[in-house]
This record gives sequence, C-alpha cells and structure tokens, in this order.
Amino acid sequence: MKSYQKLTTTQPAACRVEEEGAAPLPSGRGKLAPCWVGSGLLVVAVLLSTITVWVLRQVSGGWLGPTPPPKCLLVPESHRFDCYPERRVVVTQELCESRGCCFIQTSPPAEGKQGVPWCFYPPDFPSYTLESLNQTALGMAGLLVRREKAYYPRDIERLRLDVEFETDTRLHIKITDAANPRYEVPLDVPRVMKRAENPIYSLNFSWDPFGVLLQRKATGTVLLNTTVAPLIFADQFLQISTSLPSKFLYGLGEHRGSFLHSLDWNTLTLWARDVSPTESFNLYGAHPFYLLMEEGGDAHGVFLLNSNAMEVALQPAPGLTWRTIGGVLDFYIFLGPDPNMVIQQYQQVIGFPAMPPLWALGFHLCRWGYGSSNETWQTVRAMRNYQIPQDAQWNDIDYMDGYRDFTLDSQKFASLPSLVQDLHKHGQHYVMILDPGISSTSPHGSYWPFDEGLRRGLFLNTTQGQPLIGQVWPGYTAFADFSNPDTHQWWLENLQHFYAQVPFDGLWIDMNEPSNFMDGSEDGCPPGDFDSPPYTPAVLGDSLSAKTVCASAKQKASVHYNLHNLYGLMEAKATASALIQIRGKRPFVISRSTFPSQGRYSGHWLGDNRSQWKDMYYSIPGLLSFSLFGIPLVGADICGFSGSTSEELCTRWMQLGAFYPFARNHNTQKEKAQDPTAFSPAARTAMKDVLLTRYSLLPFLYTLFHRAHLQGDTVARPLFFEFPWDVATWELDRQFLWGRSLLVTPVLEPGVDSVTGYVPQGTWYDFYTGSSVNSSGEMLKMSAPLEHLNLHIREGSVLPTQKPGTTTEMTRGNSLRLIVALSSHSTAWGDLFWDDGESLDTFEQGNYSYVVFNVTQNIFTSTVLHGSTEATKVTIGTLSIFGVQKPPSKVLLNGQEKPFSYLDNQVLTVSDLGISLNQGFSLQWL
Repeated sequence: MKSYQKLTTTQPAACRVEEEGAAPLPSGRGKLAPCWVGSGLLVVAVLLSTITVWVLRQVSGGWLGPTPPPKCLLVPESHRFDCYPERRVVVTQELCESRGCCFIQTSPPAEGKQGVPWCFYPPDFPSYTLESLNQTALGMAGLLVRREKAYYPRDIERLRLDVEFETDTRLHIKITDAANPRYEVPLDVPRVMKRAENPIYSLNFSWDPFGVLLQRKATGTVLLNTTVAPLIFADQFLQISTSLPSKFLYGLGEHRGSFLHSLDWNTLTLWARDVSPTESFNLYGAHPFYLLMEEGGDAHGVFLLNSNAMEVALQPAPGLTWRTIGGVLDFYIFLGPDPNMVIQQYQQVIGFPAMPPLWALGFHLCRWGYGSSNETWQTVRAMRNYQIPQDAQWNDIDYMDGYRDFTLDSQKFASLPSLVQDLHKHGQHYVMILDPGISSTSPHGSYWPFDEGLRRGLFLNTTQGQPLIGQVWPGYTAFADFSNPDTHQWWLENLQHFYAQVPFDGLWIDMNEPSNFMDGSEDGCPPGDFDSPPYTPAVLGDSLSAKTVCASAKQKASVHYNLHNLYGLMEAKATASALIQIRGKRPFVISRSTFPSQGRYSGHWLGDNRSQWKDMYYSIPGLLSFSLFGIPLVGADICGFSGSTSEELCTRWMQLGAFYPFARNHNTQKEKAQDPTAFSPAARTAMKDVLLTRYSLLPFLYTLFHRAHLQGDTVARPLFFEFPWDVATWELDRQFLWGRSLLVTPVLEPGVDSVTGYVPQGTWYDFYTGSSVNSSGEMLKMSAPLEHLNLHIREGSVLPTQKPGTTTEMTRGNSLRLIVALSSHSTAWGDLFWDDGESLDTFEQGNYSYVVFNVTQNIFTSTVLHGSTEATKVTIGTLSIFGVQKPPSKVLLNGQEKPFSYLDNQVLTVSDLGISLNQGFSLQWL
C-alpha cells in the first residue's frame, strides 16, 4: 500500500514523478512510492497532534475511544481530509472504519461550525495508479486504474487522463471514464491547435498513487498537489483534493459572506437555489472557479467545468476538496501571473461579457407593488419633476394578469403601453419581469404560451413523459425547457406577441434556478438515484428537489440532475437572442440564476436582500465576486428589497449603489416607498447629487465595459488587483475600484460622519476638489457627512467625464471634461471608447471611436486611434489637471495661447476648448 506525500508549498516531491515534457516511463517501471517530505514544521505539528490526542484521552477518561493506529496519529488535524462528509449522520468509529478510514474524535466545534473531521483518510488509503502515460500533439494522455473499490456504488475502475498545455499560462487537465461516455457541460470552449511552447508552469505526476503536482516555474510554488488525499471517481461521487499555497482564496459562488473565504473547515455548496441571501446557504448561481493569491503577489485560478451539484470543502492545511455527483473532472488552471491576467485568461475560456447598451449603465427604478401603471407613471413623473437622473423604469409581476407570463392586467395596467411610449419620448426605457414557470391551469385555448408549449413538447417532463407540474406565482405551472432549441423559438414568439402590445426595452428573468414553491412537483419525485443519489452535497433543504423541480426531470439535452445549474444560463441565452431579433439592438437582460459564460448574455442582481446595514456591506463582496466570474454588469437592490429602509440607510446605500456597475433601486410590496422622491429634501438632494456624479462618469464607466467586452478586464475591481504586492489589500472588501483609477470608499455604518478606508501607496486626488492625499499605504480617516461619498482618483490617470443630464441620452450630447491626475513623475494616461451606445457589434464592425490621452513633460495629448461620425457630435469642453506643482505662466492649445485658472490646491483648469472628440490635440503648460 502506498503513502500520500505531504508537500510544502516550496518543496518539490523527493520521489520519482513524471516531468512535463519528459519521456514517459514504461508502464510498471520506475514507480516509486511517494514519500513523506520532511519539514520541521510538519514534524512539530504531528508531535503536537499526537500529544494533544493523548492528553485529551487522559482528561476525558477514555471517552475518545481506543488509541488510533500510528498511521492515523501521523496526520495533523489541519491535514485531515474528510472521509465521511455526509451531513445529518452521526459518524461512529464503526461507520468510519467500514470505509477503511481513521477515526479520531476531537473537541466539538462551535455551533454552526464544522470543525476537524473525526473520520479522515489514512496515508495509505487506496487510490488510482497511473498505468501509462503517452505524449500527444497537445500534451499527454494517460490511463488510471483503481485496483481496490472505494465505498460509493458504481466505482469506475479505469479512467482516462488528458492533459493539454493550451497556452503558456493555461493548462487543461481532464479525467473521465476510459470506457463509457459521460455527461459533459455543453459549453463552447476554445480548441487549441498546438502545444504551448514556453509554459510558465511545470507539471509532474505521482504514479502510485496517482497525483498531480503543478508548480510555478519562476518561484517553485506548488499550486496543486492532489496526492494529499485519494482520488475517488464513482458514477455519482467524484472527489479530488489538493493542497493550496496560501489561505487567500476568492470566488466559488454564489454565496453571501466576505470576499476572502475562510479556510476554517468551510464548505461551499454549488446548487442553484431560490433563497434570500443568507450566510452559508447555496444561493442562486453556481460558479466553480476560484482565484488564489500566492506569497509575493502572484495569482492563479482554477475552474472546474462541471454543472452537477457540488461542494467545495476548504480546510486550514491550507487545502481544498472538490466533490461533485456527476459529469467529469474537467479542470482549467490559469497561471496569471497577476490577478487581472488570471480573470482575463478565465474569460478566454468561458467567453468575454457582452457590451451593454449605454442606457443600461444609467439609474434603474423598480418596485413590487406599484399596484398600477398609473402609480408607476406617477413615480416616473416625480423623478422628472425633481430632475433626478433615471434611465429605466421597471415593473415586477404585478403588471401581469394573474401572474401569468406574456399577459397584462387590463384593469390596473391598462395605461402601460402609454407609459412606455412616454418613457421612449423622454429618452427612457422600460424593463419587465418574466418567470420560466408557465401557468398550466387556464382553460384550453385561452392561454397560448402553455397550449403551444404543450403542443410542441417544450416543457420539463417527469420520468413518465408528462409535463412536470410545480407551483409558482400563478399557481400550478409547467417549466420551459431552455435546453431545447425549439423552446428558444417559442420564447421569441411569445415575446413578439407581447412586444406588439408593450414595446419593452429589456427583460428581467427571475425565478430561474428554477424556483418552485413545492419540493419537486405536485406528485413529489420518484424513487431513484437522481432524486436520491448515493451522496447529496450540503444543499439547503438536504434534498436536490428542495424548492425546485425533481432532479429526475427529463430535458432535451439531458436529465435535470445534470442541467439544473445551467437553467438560468440557458434562459438568458434564449432571452438575449429574442431581444436582438425583436429590437435589432444590444440586448439588456438581468438574470437571477447564473453559470460561467453568462456574462455573454446577461447581467445579474444579487437577489432578494434586506433593508439592513449588513446587507449593504455584503453587496460589495457580491460585486467583486461576480467581477471574478466574468459578469461585470452586477448590482444589489439599492436600499434593500425586503423590510423597511430608513432615510439614513437609503441615502448611504444610494451613494454606494450609484457605483454598482448595474444600479437599480428595488423594493418589495407593502413597504413604504424608497425611491429618491420619497425622502426629505436633504436626502433627496444627496441622492440626486450622487446620481449626477455617476452620470458624469458614464464615459469612463462605458470605456471600462468596452475593455471588459474586449479582453476581460474587471469593472468593479478589488484593490489587490492593482496592488497585488500589498498584502494589506488582500482582505479589503469594504472599498473597491472602478477600473484602475477610481477608489470608492462608502459609509457602511449608521450614525457616523466619517469613514476609515485604506489608501494604497502613492498620490490620490479628491474627485470633487482635486486636492491630493499622499499615502504610504495606510488606513486614513475621511470626512463623510451624510451628503458626501468619498471618491479618489489614482495618480497617473486620465478620467473622461461629461456634464451630466437626467438620462444617458441627454448626457451623451453634453461636452466632455477630462480630469488628469498627474503622477509624481508628472505623467498620466487614459482612454475613451465612444459609439452610438446601442447598435450591435460596433467594435467588431469598426463603428466606434477610440481616443488615448497621455501626459508627459507638461504636455497633454489626445490621440484618435480610431474615428467615427458619432464622435463628431461631442466636444471636449474642459481639461482639469490635478497635481500641477507650480502656477503656469501660460497655456498653449495646439501652439495657441489659452486662458486658464490655477488654484492653490494645484489644480489647473482650461475651459471652453470646444474641440471635437474626433480631433487630436495637444495642450502644454509652461
């Protein structure tokens, strides 16, 4: 029996392994048992662990049971990988040892915590052996064989290993059944044609037991070491573990918590579920991707392309275990080496996000419970009356007749078509909600969506081949099968019919986990391995069918067991496609359930939050996580969805929400109104001012979205992405950046008039005044009266801004103001992407302008790298330069002297430039 190696993050295996690029060893030769890699720390940990167990036994009078075998005592607590992860089971020594595992009781964990597993793998637990390994054009192919069965049914004895060195910074490792096809996620991924020539990683294998050892060449850091626990690959239980090089791990959504995950025995479950965001629950989306910061500031990412129910167990070793109950183990590893590059590389696989229409970046207003289209209209008019920016008005399900999709309440919402016409006349837009549950109880012939869907066979079916009936808002419902291409056509036709009545501009797709007010269906779920699998991850409700449909439900592409986590993605794809065909413009879709690649089709809001201060804070980790997931168009319900907000909370939340990439204030029914017009003049003015600030920054924000669409840059960005060498930034999630240049420090607590935030090393400028702050990389206390949001511009940046209007349409016609924030070397750089704001594929078709701004040696230059007629419609009116050390004697615009102003806080302003955006120019100060 072979031992498992324990590797430090810097020490290579002292055992015979297969080196990337080396000739494969003949089968059965040269295979040495992986050995324990000694280190003083590990020996100390083992001794302490052994002594602790002995002391506990003496103190407890033997309640810990008989002394475990020495091989079990060798395993430190932090390195104990769980052999009995089943929930709701009291793990006894007998149960544990029946699996061939070690059993050592430890002190019970605190309530709500998991703690050290009592049942864990011994060093010699049987795993797979790498029987052969052969070179391929792109990498290697190997055969893995298990000679002793593991403890889950339908163990797969022979596995195929495929390794592809796809790029110098991307590695692809796939493990699947060597003999039989298995379900794989139907996601379009890039196919490489040749092997990477100079990878920045080295890959080694342990042969017996099989394991992967991945290192970063430049530092020797071990990124993956899967020999720490056995590989298990049964039909409905797949498990692989790895050591981690640090404790700084992010991603693995969708969950509510801090941005940085705790590795203190923390299990994260991925199974789409309709539940108000709550700590430790599996939420609306599934994103099996993590980003990890390494010592020294390097970063890497790991993506498991698998859509089955899964959980990821984190432990303080540091270590991680993937457990999924179907599909294959299909890993992509991204080597960065900086965090921005990791996310770009991830999106090269899953797809870059769509370019949103400009109006999508304006302010959106919604509530459930307007009650009528006239009441909705009154809110719109009140916003206009106070000249508060608003681009889109939304309605929740109350516009429908009996909560049925594609219907209109002809009594309460009779004037909705006129309201939409009025919105369009004012340059505004209309968005409505849709659910995937289609009412099944209307008399035959009276509700076309159900009748036609039934006729075409477009709904999820039971194992008996009949439509699965659940219950959602309209009552009993069938569920559209978006894995069927025919359903996309039916969805389009339904939307076309409704659009003829109400010409909507965007769509809000909700309840698409899919949500079900019943567990499974009206008839429950049938017995069998889909609805009652051998292992159920730690899902809320302890059942795969809890508040959703049966996992055994039949869909066109596969069984729901495999497709559940893809439901929102498939609906978003159908919805975006329909909008393009109906409107001929960029689609705007906001979805609750998400999966990797969904940024190509929709944005996301963070669900049914509450009007509480902690919910406002938790929205920031939510934003930052979805930035990692390639869905930059994201935001939370401003002021909170459920519960009653306060004026102070809503004012502070409007300030923060004005800097969500997707900014929408949304409220539930039967609560007091929380739109800006509902508050006192002082609060209303504060809300209006911060929205005007957002609108002034639209050229900058729009350019960030262009860069996201083009190359996968993040929009809302964690501070450590720009300062990865500064360890103090790694845990920050109460502040964030827009791009690389704008630092947002919101107030997240009641009753204060100041806020303490981290200011990274360098010079930062107050956005409003241009006054400078020099930081050594420290926490600074900032004044924050109720009407003020702290914004700081990073040195070396140029921010394109614009005189704000009350809609994006009004704003884009106004003159531009370029804000230059000089570095300590008196340099700066920025850019601007400009198009018509709504046409499809403007960049791809060349219908855009791209302008680069540069400052060096007291000369500002604007260079048009690509021009279009759209840019001739806007002018650059003002140039504000922050950090000009001494008063200039004169300013020259294209060689001609120009009036200017200079303030004591070192801000130089040149106004009335009147230069077309499409025209390059230079401005010099002497």
